[in-house]
Amino acid sequence: MKLGYTGFNAGPLAEPRSIADLLKCAEDAGFESAWTGEHVVVIDPQEPPSPVPPEFPFIDTVAALSFAAGVTSKLKLGSGIILLAQRNPVVLAKELTSIDVLSGGRLIFGVGVGYIPREFEAIGVPYEERGARVDEHIEVIRTLWTQDKPAFDGSFTKFDRIQQKPLPAQKPHPPIVIGGMSPAGYQRAIRHGDGWYGYGQKEDAVAESIEGLKRAAREAGRAGRFDELEISVTPRGPIDRDRLRRYEDLGVHRLNLVPTLAGEGPLVDRARRFIEETAAALL
Repeated sequence: MKLGYTGFNAGPLAEPRSIADLLKCAEDAGFESAWTGEHVVVIDPQEPPSPVPPEFPFIDTVAALSFAAGVTSKLKLGSGIILLAQRNPVVLAKELTSIDVLSGGRLIFGVGVGYIPREFEAIGVPYEERGARVDEHIEVIRTLWTQDKPAFDGSFTKFDRIQQKPLPAQKPHPPIVIGGMSPAGYQRAIRHGDGWYGYGQKEDAVAESIEGLKRAAREAGRAGRFDELEISVTPRGPIDRDRLRRYEDLGVHRLNLVPTLAGEGPLVDRARRFIEETAAALL
């Protein structure tokens, strides 16, 4: 089982010294990857379905991954996830390529659709278009990452007679991980993904999602496609070795863990203790 350290760009520890300290700690402890979270804006005052209060900080995913690339040497660096419908895909392809090149090929491109209408309203993207935009934006980015003469003629993006160099360090491109725990999310993972990511899931919910992915593969006439996916989960609740084995038995390849900050002392010390104790117990 691979372990990821999740949400390093968000919350009270999202400041340069703490991010660098904890990423190095995770790398030294044997974690395989580090992942961001994303909300470009947060609703004020908080109202459902927004998950955090308005004062909760999020450092931009691209900036955070770039910073992480400079203070680590082995950790894979994942966007967990980028709300792709809220981004310009041509600009984002360039930004992500740059991270992959500067990190020596360590980027994981995690993609999500989003679920908070007012966030889309603030950015000026119609909420009802988010799924279609994500599907097309993935194709735009893959085109720019892989084609010698990139050209695209879509509903939201059109280009030809351009170049965007350099290409990513990873070939054919960084892995694309699709987040989402709905039939549409499962279908998107089967169509576009190298992996799938479920957030906040207990074992029974993971089992349901895996069945949903397999069903989507069968319905697409690509039953073997599920076996090509790397399954990542951020579990709900504490993890011990028994729970880790249960996730393994379900077919999960990676657990992305949010640090528990319980206890006494400075927050960064509590997070460091979580990383070290978790690695000692599970790796």
